[in-house]
Formats: sequence, C-alpha cells, structure tokens
Amino acid sequence: MHRRALLTIAIGLLALLAPRAPLAAAEPRVTLIYGQWLPGEGGEAVVVRHPLQQPFGVDFDAVGTMWIVELAGGRVHRLDAQGQFATLAGNGTKGHDGDGGPASRATFNGMHNVAVTPGGDVYISDSWNYCVRRIDAKSGHIHTMIGTGRKGYTGDDGPMGEAAFSFVMCVTLNATKDRLYLTDIDNRRIRVADLKTGRLSLVAGDGRKGVPKDGDLSTRSPLVDPRAAAPDSKGNVYILERGGHALRVVDGQGRIRTVAGTGQKGDRDGVGTQASFGAPKHLCVDDRDNVYIADEANGRIRKFDAATGKVSTVLGQGRVKLLSPHGVTWHRGRLYVVDTGHHRILRVE
Repeated sequence: MHRRALLTIAIGLLALLAPRAPLAAAEPRVTLIYGQWLPGEGGEAVVVRHPLQQPFGVDFDAVGTMWIVELAGGRVHRLDAQGQFATLAGNGTKGHDGDGGPASRATFNGMHNVAVTPGGDVYISDSWNYCVRRIDAKSGHIHTMIGTGRKGYTGDDGPMGEAAFSFVMCVTLNATKDRLYLTDIDNRRIRVADLKTGRLSLVAGDGRKGVPKDGDLSTRSPLVDPRAAAPDSKGNVYILERGGHALRVVDGQGRIRTVAGTGQKGDRDGVGTQASFGAPKHLCVDDRDNVYIADEANGRIRKFDAATGKVSTVLGQGRVKLLSPHGVTWHRGRLYVVDTGHHRILRVE
C-alpha cells in the first residue's frame, strides 16, 4: 500500500484512540491532541513526557504531520500521524542563530505562528527577529526567507528577502499554498509574499493608527493593530485586530470593511457589529469560508458565519475551559485549538 494511504489510515486510528472529553450541553466533542485535561473536564489522565511551553501556532503538512511552535519555549516540534513527538529546532534560548545550517542548531525569538507547504517546507514567524524563516523539507536546513532581521518598513513591490518589518505576528498560506499572508503589526499593515516570484506586496494598511472607513481602499486605510490575517476561497482577506477588537475584510476589489466587533472590548455573540471580542489573537478559515477566532482575553473560540454575519461561541463556555487561546487551524474538516495558557492542543470535532 502507498505510504500516504498508510498514514491516512493511521491518522484515523489515532482519532479513534485519542482521549476525549464527554459531551456537555451545547458543547462540541473535544479531543485532546497533546497536553493534559484539567480537573473537572472529565477526560482520562495522560502522562506528557515532553510538555509544551506556551504553544502559539500549529499547521499540518500533506501527510498529516502537525508542526508546533512555542513562544516561551522557543522550540519547533513535530507530531506525526503515529503520535510520535520530536523537537526539530530551537533550544529555549533567544537568538537568531543557525541560518544556513541544520534547523536543530537554530534559535528563535518570539515565534508566533507557522505555515507548512504541501511539500513540507515550514515557514515560521520569528516575530521579535522581524522576519520569517523557513525549514527546508529536503535538507532540514533553516534560512531567513522574508525580512532582513532589522526592524523597519521597506520593500513593498520588491524582493521579500530585502524587506523590513516590525513584528511579523501571523503567517497564513492561501488555498494554493503559493502566497503567504503576513501581519506586520507595528507597521499596521498586511503584506503578502509570492513564494513563486519571491516578491512582496501590500494588502492593507497605510501605517496610520485608526479604524478604517467601510468601502475605502484597503491600502490607503488605517488599521488599529492587525494581529492575524487569512484569505478565503473567494479572494477576500480577513483581518483580525487585537486592540481594535474587530474582524475586518478586504474584498477582491481591494475595499475594506468591518464585519464583526464593536471596537470595544466585550464578550457578546450577535450579528456583525453587534458582537464583541476581547483582544482576539488569531483566526483561520474553514472549507465554507467561515472564520474561527481565538478570542484570547475571553478564553473563547468564536465563529463568524460568512453567510449570515453571525458571531457565535464554539468553545470555552462549557466543560472544557481555555486560558489565553492563541491559535486556531482548520485541517481536513476539523478545528484545532492551541490552548496556550494550559500548554495543550485540542481538536473540535
């Protein structure tokens, strides 16, 4: 049997065997992928031999291997379809070392997110090093691919390796995995790197701090503090603002508008701008273009329904509790949640 088919079967078996929390009222089934259940959640106790230290982001390669990046731990891990865990890069110290050599010798400074191509190349937002680094799937070597490593703002419409950034918080691939969307938070801009041409371009933000006016050109509009961005299948790009407490979207014509959030901190479900968030940190888009949001200060995972504009709470108000969730990833019809404060990864069925 083909190796990929075997891995797919293995993933299915792991899903059946993984410890699960019992269903609570109005709560989806939650599977513990890595870490531990909390007292009262009802899941079976597990022994974690390699505990995570503030995981912030996860993504998957084509065969279902999960890649995990930590903020406090400063390490990059891999969890394969057989449940085998390995640390691939980082030793817990802060630095910007190792470029050109094995990723195992690299150091990082404040990793926030990760994106993996079908070929297995791993892109990491090395946020406080002001760059994006790549672990090459074939050689296992690491290189700084986007950004100079020096703080600034230059490089739109030029080579991505010569551009300057502030803090690159989020990296997200499009559906065809050839464009990498970057949130440049202190520069208040969303930028995109074309991985085929190596060129960088601007998606939204002009550097000013403020709430954009609905219908204005995104590249001539202010932003409050963009924390994450992700494209959908229709050419829209969703932008999540932490201090702006809002979800915005740039449409295919380059026009920006606010689709959810009051702009003030809160914790309320509702339609569009009737809903409120509390310092949301990350987002992802599912197969139907719905948006899932890690609502960090509220300890919730929220869903924005693209068809109705309704914001609802998916996880965090039932038996399973979240503490400062920072990551959400959609993979093969399921939602993965990085429960940062509890140093674990969950899956919502």
